[in-house]
Amino acid sequence: MKEPLALLMRPKKIDDVIGQQHLLGTGKVINNLIKNNKLFSMILYGKPGIGKTTIAISMVEELGVPYRVLNATIHNKKDFDIVIEEAKMYHGMVVLMDEIHRLNKDKQDLLLPYLENGLITLIGMTTSNPYHKINPAIRSRCQIFELKELTQDDILLGLQRACQSSYLEEIQAEDSALEKIAALSGGDLRNAYNLLEVAYYSSSNKQVTLDVVNAINSKPVFFHDKDEDGHYDVISAFQKSIRGSDVNASLYYLARLIEAEDLESIYRRMTVIAYEDIGLANPNMGPRVDACINACERIGLPEAQIPLAVMVIDLALSPKSNSAHTALAAALQDIETGTTGNVPNHIKTSAIHYKYPHDYPHGFVKQQYLPDNIINRKYYHPKDTSKYERDLAKVYEAIEKMSK
Repeated sequence: MKEPLALLMRPKKIDDVIGQQHLLGTGKVINNLIKNNKLFSMILYGKPGIGKTTIAISMVEELGVPYRVLNATIHNKKDFDIVIEEAKMYHGMVVLMDEIHRLNKDKQDLLLPYLENGLITLIGMTTSNPYHKINPAIRSRCQIFELKELTQDDILLGLQRACQSSYLEEIQAEDSALEKIAALSGGDLRNAYNLLEVAYYSSSNKQVTLDVVNAINSKPVFFHDKDEDGHYDVISAFQKSIRGSDVNASLYYLARLIEAEDLESIYRRMTVIAYEDIGLANPNMGPRVDACINACERIGLPEAQIPLAVMVIDLALSPKSNSAHTALAAALQDIETGTTGNVPNHIKTSAIHYKYPHDYPHGFVKQQYLPDNIINRKYYHPKDTSKYERDLAKVYEAIEKMSK
């Protein structure tokens, strides 16, 4: 069978790699390594289809060093043993390892001594953040390089190269079709090549038009794996956009989560936001989020999009206050650092001299509640972002005056 276009288009030289100029440009680190004929163990991480494997293969091909490609998930311990024996025969070998974050302990224990003595030079590739997902023993022996997202212009350049190559004979591609493919690819060059190839072979006359592309795929690709960093990045951006009162960004990230059909994450995050970021500025928001979740569960997707949109706009444009959250955090900090004391005798279970506030005018009576050594501690500091909390602040101040 014919190799896929994405594989055929893979560059053999660093200078031909698209994007990643912060690593590959003139005078940059990987470019200089090639010029100096030297490789170190490294980890390349970033989203799918942005050149991790391409860069790794280009480096070893350009330097002409022996190498083997392994996958941490697919290849077993025996495969690793074979590669190590080959490395001994060659007096050194580069191992390109995909999905390196899935390298289990047995394989790590096998590799580590050879990484240490230089017999194996490891180039690992992963979509996961190595600082979170890769074993420290492996990570400490590797330089870590983050690859940047490819721009739409980068993708267009790759598509134009493919059209000018000999791999798609007599192809005629409309500019609008290539632009649509680039937009649909979500920064994934491999996906863009695949879509171009399908469009080419789907056409009866080898013409790639906008209509052909739309007929194949009208849904954009984006990196969102529920078990990996892409998912948590979107969740984080969703909360930070609402916290920052950017309603348009909030709706965009909501759409990303809806597209992934990840209602559970939306529910959890909206509930957190209602209490952490909005809190006392708009205390009705918690019950309203619960009501929204109940409505979504009752009607399901796609109609659940409607109450979610209403709720997210409301959350984003609501006044914000984290005063309750920070107040409790300060109290917890005191407890964790040992800044605490005994419960005053008159409010213990066996108290005799406890004054019952409901027996006094306005439901208040002056008495000590905090332990002696933190008697003047103030954890709650009201914000003036909403009328509700300003009213709370007035009550707070009045109680403090009566307590003196």
